Amino acid sequence: MAEETDMSIHIGAKPGEIGEIVLLPGDPLRAEFVAKTYLEEAVCYSRVRGMLGYTGLYNGVKVSVQGTGMGIPSISIYVHELIVDYGARRLLRIGTCGTLREDMALGDVILAQAACTDSSVNKLRFKGCDFAPAASFGLLVKAHEYARQKGIRAHVGSVLTSDTFYGDDPDFWKLWARYGIIAAEMETAALYTIAAAHGVEALSILTVSDNLVTGESATTEQRQKGYTAMMEIALGAGTVR
Repeated sequence: MAEETDMSIHIGAKPGEIGEIVLLPGDPLRAEFVAKTYLEEAVCYSRVRGMLGYTGLYNGVKVSVQGTGMGIPSISIYVHELIVDYGARRLLRIGTCGTLREDMALGDVILAQAACTDSSVNKLRFKGCDFAPAASFGLLVKAHEYARQKGIRAHVGSVLTSDTFYGDDPDFWKLWARYGIIAAEMETAALYTIAAAHGVEALSILTVSDNLVTGESATTEQRQKGYTAMMEIALGAGTVR
């Protein structure tokens, strides 16, 4: 019998090691935290480039959690391989963001219904035209209802997926805020676009780690382990059929 081989160059897992439901933290240490905290019988299927991936059981349902790194190029690679090479069908980003609203506190949860972007990646893909990357409505509704049932306040709104973390203009966010954008992050537009191309479900569940209006910012430890509400929403809503 031929030996099973790895199916992708950036993940390196073998057939059957990744579930159809995948949580996507940018930070691989957050992937490890989710696996060890919430999943039963969790097994690490990937350590390629230090981008950890685990599969285990949540309430008897097979769930994977895969680190993706930061930014559109990095998450695009992982999401593409998860869908095309491993058959992922429901992808939930669990990441941090900077809110553009003064009345949002650190630790608040955001369900991203759509994502604007200052990246040119979709301009290239759609030959200069605009594409409106949006969440899967059914998954968004499930997440919102789950949060409501658990007493978790979850804001729903559109976000900005930016190519730049350290920009030259400290007031860049004001224009976006004027048009109702509630937070900035670096991955959601790519996730929603690739999911749409392959006909699978996707949702970004974000936790406010910075407030661009007030200047407040969370610690590294809080970003890795402290924001459990978004993890619980992703697991709860993501495993509902």
